[in-house]
Amino acid sequence: MTAEGHLLFSIACAVFAKNAELTPVLAQGDWWHIVPSAVLTCLLPDIDHPKSFLGQRLKWIAKPIARAFGHRGFTHSLLAVFILLTFFYLKIPESWIVPADAIQGMVLGYLSHILADMLTPAGVPLLWPCRWRFRFPILAPQKGNQLERVLCMALFAYSVWMPQTLPENGAVRWSSHMINSLQFQFNRFIHHQIEQ
Repeated sequence: MTAEGHLLFSIACAVFAKNAELTPVLAQGDWWHIVPSAVLTCLLPDIDHPKSFLGQRLKWIAKPIARAFGHRGFTHSLLAVFILLTFFYLKIPESWIVPADAIQGMVLGYLSHILADMLTPAGVPLLWPCRWRFRFPILAPQKGNQLERVLCMALFAYSVWMPQTLPENGAVRWSSHMINSLQFQFNRFIHHQIEQ
């Protein structure tokens, strides 16, 4: 997916997550924290590609990461997300005062990139260092980026005009419950590690 596609997809995902009240923090969060935070991190996984939009601007970081992990390696995995979350929750550096809705927006932007890359034939190694690729190949990069634009705009339109009352047993409510449960377990893990 192109940088433009990732930007559009992250905005659509942020609007969807906020409107669907995916987590209590996102439900109560400020639009001006969530959307810019998602946009800020939506290109970050491609730091492992020196020719990417971000890689061209940060070659001194992109080249070593590309040599160490290759493109769509570690930075496109759940392990990278877990490590970033750990830094956020441990407040490293301690002087960072980032609102919870902005942190969830950043995570959302990062995850939107991984999800968008799963829609391409190359897929992503979610369980890195295992090399298994997870993919739902509905976007073909050789056919241009028109399809990804249409997909992103359709998701954005649905997010804006989706019904405000979603069924209680729907997939969105289930995912919201799962996210809350994972966040609770993650917080317990972090607090347990800090106490030791």
